[in-house]
Amino acid sequence: MGNHGQLYRQHESALRALYAELKERANGISELLPGTPGTLVKRAGTGHEYWYRSYYPAPSKRSEQFVGTLGNAGAYEAMQRRIAHSEWTAKQVAALSKFGYRVADKIIASVLVELHNRGVFKAGMVVVGTLAYASWLNEYGAIAAVAKTHEPLQLARRQILRLAAKPTFLATLQATQLPFAEVPGGSRKKPSTALALSGGGLRVELLAPGPILGETVFVPELNWHASTVPFYDYLLEGSRPAGILAGGHCIPAVLPDVSRLIWFKLYASTRHGRDLAAAEKDLEIAATLAAILVEREGALLRESYREAPRVLRNAAHSRLQRLEGLLAEHPQARDEFRKLR
Repeated sequence: MGNHGQLYRQHESALRALYAELKERANGISELLPGTPGTLVKRAGTGHEYWYRSYYPAPSKRSEQFVGTLGNAGAYEAMQRRIAHSEWTAKQVAALSKFGYRVADKIIASVLVELHNRGVFKAGMVVVGTLAYASWLNEYGAIAAVAKTHEPLQLARRQILRLAAKPTFLATLQATQLPFAEVPGGSRKKPSTALALSGGGLRVELLAPGPILGETVFVPELNWHASTVPFYDYLLEGSRPAGILAGGHCIPAVLPDVSRLIWFKLYASTRHGRDLAAAEKDLEIAATLAAILVEREGALLRESYREAPRVLRNAAHSRLQRLEGLLAEHPQARDEFRKLR
Protein backbone atom coordinates (compact mmCIF):
# COMPACT_ATOMS: atom_id res chain seq x y z
CA MET A 1 0.00 0.00 0.00
CA GLY A 2 1.22 3.48 -0.76
CA ASN A 3 1.62 6.43 1.53
CA HIS A 4 -1.42 8.21 2.91
CA GLY A 5 -2.01 11.92 2.94
CA GLN A 6 -2.80 13.82 6.12
CA LEU A 7 -4.50 11.47 8.57
CA TYR A 8 -6.51 14.26 10.15
CA ARG A 9 -7.17 17.99 10.14
CA GLN A 10 -8.36 20.37 12.87
CA HIS A 11 -11.84 21.78 13.20
CA GLU A 12 -12.06 25.58 13.29
CA SER A 13 -11.55 27.13 16.73
CA ALA A 14 -15.19 28.36 16.91
CA LEU A 15 -16.44 24.75 16.58
CA ARG A 16 -13.95 23.51 19.17
CA ALA A 17 -15.17 26.22 21.55
CA LEU A 18 -18.79 25.21 20.94
CA TYR A 19 -17.96 21.57 21.68
CA ALA A 20 -16.17 22.58 24.91
CA GLU A 21 -19.20 24.63 26.02
CA LEU A 22 -21.57 21.79 25.18
CA LYS A 23 -19.51 19.33 27.21
CA GLU A 24 -19.18 21.69 30.16
CA ARG A 25 -22.93 22.23 30.32
CA ALA A 26 -23.60 18.48 29.99
CA ASN A 27 -21.23 17.81 32.91
CA GLY A 28 -23.30 20.15 35.09
CA ILE A 29 -26.43 18.00 34.74
CA SER A 30 -26.89 14.99 37.00
CA GLU A 31 -29.69 13.42 34.96
CA LEU A 32 -30.22 13.78 31.23
CA LEU A 33 -33.69 13.68 29.69
CA PRO A 34 -33.97 10.51 27.60
CA GLY A 35 -35.17 10.74 24.00
CA THR A 36 -36.28 13.94 22.29
CA PRO A 37 -36.61 17.11 24.41
CA GLY A 38 -40.42 16.76 24.27
CA THR A 39 -43.21 19.14 25.31
CA LEU A 40 -45.29 19.64 28.43
CA VAL A 41 -48.89 18.45 28.16
CA LYS A 42 -51.81 18.67 30.58
CA ARG A 43 -53.78 15.56 31.46
CA ALA A 44 -56.95 15.27 33.54
CA GLY A 45 -57.63 12.27 35.74
CA THR A 46 -59.39 11.33 39.03
CA GLY A 47 -60.72 14.88 39.40
CA HIS A 48 -57.22 16.45 39.18
CA GLU A 49 -55.03 17.85 36.40
CA TYR A 50 -51.40 16.87 35.91
CA TRP A 51 -48.41 17.90 33.81
CA TYR A 52 -46.59 15.27 31.75
CA ARG A 53 -43.60 15.49 29.46
CA SER A 54 -44.55 13.97 26.09
CA TYR A 55 -41.49 12.77 24.15
CA TYR A 56 -40.05 10.10 21.85
CA PRO A 57 -37.69 7.75 23.76
CA ALA A 58 -36.75 6.20 20.40
CA PRO A 59 -37.70 6.81 16.78
CA SER A 60 -41.44 6.20 16.16
CA LYS A 61 -42.26 5.49 19.82
CA ARG A 62 -44.03 8.09 21.97
CA SER A 63 -43.96 8.08 25.75
CA GLU A 64 -44.99 10.30 28.68
CA GLN A 65 -43.18 11.15 31.89
CA PHE A 66 -45.06 12.41 34.94
CA VAL A 67 -43.99 15.94 35.98
CA GLY A 68 -46.40 17.01 38.73
CA THR A 69 -49.84 18.32 39.61
CA LEU A 70 -51.19 21.39 37.85
CA GLY A 71 -50.54 23.50 40.96
CA ASN A 72 -46.90 22.39 41.37
CA ALA A 73 -45.23 25.39 39.71
CA GLY A 74 -41.75 24.32 40.90
CA ALA A 75 -41.91 20.93 39.16
CA TYR A 76 -43.33 22.53 36.00
CA GLU A 77 -40.61 25.21 35.82
CA ALA A 78 -37.81 22.72 36.57
CA MET A 79 -38.96 20.48 33.71
CA GLN A 80 -39.29 23.48 31.41
CA ARG A 81 -35.64 24.35 32.12
CA ARG A 82 -34.58 20.75 31.44
CA ILE A 83 -36.50 20.69 28.16
CA ALA A 84 -34.96 24.05 27.14
CA HIS A 85 -31.47 22.67 27.87
CA SER A 86 -32.23 19.52 25.85
CA GLU A 87 -33.44 21.64 22.92
CA TRP A 88 -30.31 23.79 23.06
CA THR A 89 -28.09 20.67 23.22
CA ALA A 90 -29.85 18.99 20.26
CA LYS A 91 -29.37 22.17 18.21
CA GLN A 92 -25.63 22.38 18.99
CA VAL A 93 -25.09 18.66 18.32
CA ALA A 94 -26.81 19.02 14.92
CA ALA A 95 -24.56 22.01 14.10
CA LEU A 96 -21.39 20.11 15.10
CA SER A 97 -22.51 17.07 13.09
CA LYS A 98 -22.97 19.24 9.99
CA PHE A 99 -19.34 20.35 10.21
CA GLY A 100 -17.87 16.87 10.65
CA TYR A 101 -18.04 16.07 14.36
CA ARG A 102 -18.80 12.39 14.92
CA VAL A 103 -22.33 11.80 16.24
CA ALA A 104 -23.58 8.28 17.08
CA ASP A 105 -27.23 7.42 16.39
CA LYS A 106 -30.31 7.84 18.59
CA ILE A 107 -30.38 4.17 19.63
CA ILE A 108 -26.83 4.43 21.03
CA ALA A 109 -27.85 7.71 22.69
CA SER A 110 -30.75 5.92 24.44
CA VAL A 111 -28.38 3.33 25.94
CA LEU A 112 -25.71 5.84 26.99
CA VAL A 113 -28.27 8.18 28.62
CA GLU A 114 -29.66 5.32 30.74
CA LEU A 115 -26.14 4.27 31.79
CA HIS A 116 -25.23 7.88 32.64
CA ASN A 117 -28.43 8.46 34.63
CA ARG A 118 -27.69 5.36 36.72
CA GLY A 119 -24.15 6.55 37.52
CA VAL A 120 -22.51 3.64 35.67
CA PHE A 121 -19.81 5.79 34.01
CA LYS A 122 -19.03 7.66 37.24
CA ALA A 123 -18.61 4.24 38.87
CA GLY A 124 -15.92 3.28 36.34
CA MET A 125 -17.53 1.83 33.21
CA VAL A 126 -15.53 2.72 30.08
CA VAL A 127 -16.74 3.09 26.48
CA VAL A 128 -14.34 1.25 24.15
CA GLY A 129 -14.33 0.19 20.47
CA THR A 130 -14.89 2.46 17.47
CA LEU A 131 -17.11 4.84 19.46
CA ALA A 132 -14.18 5.58 21.80
CA TYR A 133 -12.00 6.47 18.80
CA ALA A 134 -14.68 8.69 17.22
CA SER A 135 -15.22 10.42 20.58
CA TRP A 136 -11.49 11.09 21.02
CA LEU A 137 -11.47 12.75 17.58
CA ASN A 138 -14.26 15.04 18.85
CA GLU A 139 -12.36 15.72 22.09
CA TYR A 140 -9.30 16.78 20.11
CA GLY A 141 -11.34 18.78 17.59
CA ALA A 142 -9.99 16.56 14.81
CA ILE A 143 -11.57 15.41 11.55
CA ALA A 144 -10.48 11.97 10.36
CA ALA A 145 -11.97 9.03 8.52
CA VAL A 146 -14.04 6.65 10.63
CA ALA A 147 -15.25 3.60 8.74
CA LYS A 148 -19.05 3.36 8.79
CA THR A 149 -19.78 -0.12 10.09
CA HIS A 150 -22.53 -1.77 12.10
CA GLU A 151 -20.21 -2.31 15.01
CA PRO A 152 -21.45 -3.18 18.48
CA LEU A 153 -21.48 -0.65 21.29
CA GLN A 154 -18.68 -1.96 23.52
CA LEU A 155 -18.51 -1.22 27.24
CA ALA A 156 -15.68 -2.38 29.49
CA ARG A 157 -15.22 -2.73 33.21
CA ARG A 158 -11.80 -3.08 34.84
CA GLN A 159 -12.75 -3.41 38.50
CA ILE A 160 -15.96 -3.59 40.54
CA LEU A 161 -18.24 -0.66 39.74
CA ARG A 162 -19.05 1.24 42.93
CA LEU A 163 -22.75 1.77 42.39
CA ALA A 164 -25.15 3.11 45.03
CA ALA A 165 -28.06 1.23 43.49
CA LYS A 166 -27.51 -2.02 41.61
CA PRO A 167 -28.97 -1.49 38.14
CA THR A 168 -28.79 -4.81 36.30
CA PHE A 169 -27.38 -4.61 32.78
CA LEU A 170 -30.55 -6.07 31.29
CA ALA A 171 -32.91 -3.70 33.19
CA THR A 172 -30.76 -0.67 32.25
CA LEU A 173 -30.99 -1.45 28.54
CA GLN A 174 -34.67 -2.31 28.73
CA ALA A 175 -35.29 1.08 30.39
CA THR A 176 -34.61 2.57 26.92
CA GLN A 177 -38.08 1.17 26.00
CA LEU A 178 -36.37 -0.65 23.11
CA PRO A 179 -36.70 -4.44 22.69
CA PHE A 180 -33.24 -5.52 23.87
CA ALA A 181 -32.85 -9.25 24.36
CA GLU A 182 -30.04 -11.55 25.43
CA VAL A 183 -27.68 -12.79 22.69
CA PRO A 184 -27.13 -16.52 23.34
CA GLY A 185 -23.56 -17.49 24.33
CA GLY A 186 -21.39 -19.46 21.91
CA SER A 187 -22.25 -22.79 23.52
CA ARG A 188 -25.10 -23.91 25.75
CA LYS A 189 -22.91 -23.70 28.83
CA LYS A 190 -21.59 -20.24 27.98
CA PRO A 191 -23.61 -17.37 29.47
CA SER A 192 -24.50 -14.34 27.37
CA THR A 193 -22.17 -11.32 27.38
CA ALA A 194 -24.23 -9.20 24.97
CA LEU A 195 -27.70 -7.80 24.36
CA ALA A 196 -29.11 -6.89 20.97
CA LEU A 197 -32.17 -5.44 19.32
CA SER A 198 -34.19 -7.92 17.29
CA GLY A 199 -33.78 -7.94 13.53
CA GLY A 200 -30.06 -7.20 13.43
CA GLY A 201 -30.22 -3.92 15.35
CA LEU A 202 -27.68 -2.54 17.79
CA ARG A 203 -25.65 -5.06 19.77
CA VAL A 204 -24.25 -4.00 23.18
CA GLU A 205 -21.29 -5.99 24.53
CA LEU A 206 -19.75 -6.08 27.99
CA LEU A 207 -15.98 -6.68 28.09
CA ALA A 208 -13.43 -7.17 30.88
CA PRO A 209 -9.71 -7.90 31.26
CA GLY A 210 -8.59 -11.53 31.11
CA PRO A 211 -5.55 -13.47 29.85
CA ILE A 212 -7.53 -15.44 27.23
CA LEU A 213 -9.70 -13.85 24.54
CA GLY A 214 -13.41 -14.67 24.77
CA GLU A 215 -13.63 -16.33 28.19
CA THR A 216 -16.60 -15.22 30.33
CA VAL A 217 -16.44 -13.62 33.77
CA PHE A 218 -19.36 -12.74 36.02
CA VAL A 219 -19.97 -9.05 36.80
CA PRO A 220 -22.04 -9.30 40.01
CA GLU A 221 -22.91 -5.60 40.34
CA LEU A 222 -24.63 -5.69 36.91
CA ASN A 223 -25.85 -9.30 37.23
CA TRP A 224 -24.33 -9.99 33.81
CA HIS A 225 -21.30 -11.65 32.24
CA ALA A 226 -18.44 -10.00 30.37
CA SER A 227 -16.22 -11.39 27.62
CA THR A 228 -12.49 -11.21 28.40
CA VAL A 229 -9.85 -9.39 26.34
CA PRO A 230 -6.07 -9.70 26.97
CA PHE A 231 -4.32 -6.47 28.07
CA TYR A 232 -7.61 -4.71 28.85
CA ASP A 233 -6.32 -4.18 32.41
CA TYR A 234 -3.55 -2.04 30.84
CA LEU A 235 -5.92 -0.33 28.37
CA LEU A 236 -8.52 0.65 30.97
CA GLU A 237 -6.17 1.92 33.66
CA GLY A 238 -6.19 5.71 33.90
CA SER A 239 -9.31 6.07 31.71
CA ARG A 240 -10.49 9.67 31.26
CA PRO A 241 -13.82 11.52 31.50
CA ALA A 242 -14.97 12.73 28.09
CA GLY A 243 -18.10 13.57 26.13
CA ILE A 244 -19.92 11.38 23.63
CA LEU A 245 -22.16 12.94 21.00
CA ALA A 246 -25.12 10.71 20.14
CA GLY A 247 -28.61 11.45 18.85
CA GLY A 248 -29.36 14.95 20.16
CA HIS A 249 -27.26 14.45 23.30
CA CYS A 250 -23.83 15.12 24.72
CA ILE A 251 -23.34 12.36 27.30
CA PRO A 252 -20.59 12.57 29.94
CA ALA A 253 -18.81 9.21 29.80
CA VAL A 254 -15.35 7.65 30.25
CA LEU A 255 -12.87 6.69 27.50
CA PRO A 256 -9.53 4.82 27.59
CA ASP A 257 -6.43 7.01 27.85
CA VAL A 258 -5.31 7.92 24.30
CA SER A 259 -1.67 6.88 24.63
CA ARG A 260 -2.71 3.45 25.97
CA LEU A 261 -5.28 3.14 23.19
CA ILE A 262 -2.50 3.69 20.61
CA TRP A 263 -0.33 0.85 21.96
CA PHE A 264 -3.33 -1.43 22.41
CA LYS A 265 -4.51 -0.82 18.83
CA LEU A 266 -1.03 -1.53 17.45
CA TYR A 267 -1.11 -4.84 19.34
CA ALA A 268 -4.69 -5.54 18.15
CA SER A 269 -3.60 -4.94 14.54
CA THR A 270 -1.33 -8.01 14.82
CA ARG A 271 -4.11 -10.30 16.17
CA HIS A 272 -6.54 -10.44 13.24
CA GLY A 273 -5.01 -13.37 11.36
CA ARG A 274 -6.07 -13.17 7.71
CA ASP A 275 -8.54 -10.33 8.25
CA LEU A 276 -6.33 -7.70 6.66
CA ALA A 277 -9.07 -5.03 6.61
CA ALA A 278 -9.53 -5.25 10.40
CA ALA A 279 -5.75 -5.14 10.93
CA GLU A 280 -5.43 -2.10 8.68
CA LYS A 281 -8.29 -0.34 10.49
CA ASP A 282 -6.64 -0.80 13.90
CA LEU A 283 -3.33 0.37 12.47
CA GLU A 284 -4.91 3.53 11.00
CA ILE A 285 -6.64 4.32 14.29
CA ALA A 286 -3.30 3.99 16.13
CA ALA A 287 -1.46 6.12 13.55
CA THR A 288 -4.13 8.86 13.54
CA LEU A 289 -4.26 9.12 17.35
CA ALA A 290 -0.44 9.06 17.50
CA ALA A 291 -0.21 11.93 14.96
CA ILE A 292 -2.72 13.98 16.98
CA LEU A 293 -1.06 13.21 20.32
CA VAL A 294 2.51 13.94 19.19
CA GLU A 295 1.55 17.16 17.39
CA ARG A 296 -0.21 18.36 20.56
CA GLU A 297 1.71 16.88 23.44
CA GLY A 298 5.17 16.04 22.14
CA ALA A 299 6.98 13.42 24.21
CA LEU A 300 3.87 11.86 25.77
CA LEU A 301 3.91 9.00 23.25
CA ARG A 302 7.50 8.03 24.13
CA GLU A 303 6.79 8.20 27.87
CA SER A 304 3.73 5.96 27.51
CA TYR A 305 5.76 3.47 25.42
CA ARG A 306 7.98 2.77 28.43
CA GLU A 307 4.92 1.88 30.54
CA ALA A 308 3.35 -0.44 27.94
CA PRO A 309 3.63 -4.22 28.46
CA ARG A 310 6.47 -5.85 26.51
CA VAL A 311 4.06 -7.79 24.25
CA LEU A 312 2.46 -4.50 23.14
CA ARG A 313 5.84 -2.86 22.57
CA ASN A 314 6.99 -5.83 20.47
CA ALA A 315 3.78 -5.64 18.43
CA ALA A 316 4.43 -1.93 17.82
CA HIS A 317 7.96 -2.71 16.58
CA SER A 318 6.57 -5.27 14.14
CA ARG A 319 4.34 -2.57 12.61
CA LEU A 320 6.91 0.26 12.42
CA GLN A 321 7.54 -0.02 8.68
CA ARG A 322 3.82 0.17 7.87
CA LEU A 323 3.38 3.01 10.39
CA GLU A 324 6.08 5.04 8.63
CA GLY A 325 4.04 4.88 5.43
CA LEU A 326 0.86 5.96 7.19
CA LEU A 327 2.68 8.82 8.95
CA ALA A 328 4.41 10.14 5.82
CA GLU A 329 2.58 13.49 6.15
CA HIS A 330 3.17 13.61 9.93
CA PRO A 331 6.98 13.69 10.23
CA GLN A 332 6.95 14.61 13.93
CA ALA A 333 4.98 11.50 14.84
CA ARG A 334 6.97 9.34 12.41
CA ASP A 335 10.22 10.50 14.05
CA GLU A 336 8.85 9.65 17.51
CA PHE A 337 8.25 6.06 16.38
CA ARG A 338 11.73 5.92 14.80
CA LYS A 339 13.25 6.80 18.19
CA LEU A 340 11.74 3.59 19.58
CA ARG A 341 13.92 1.35 17.42
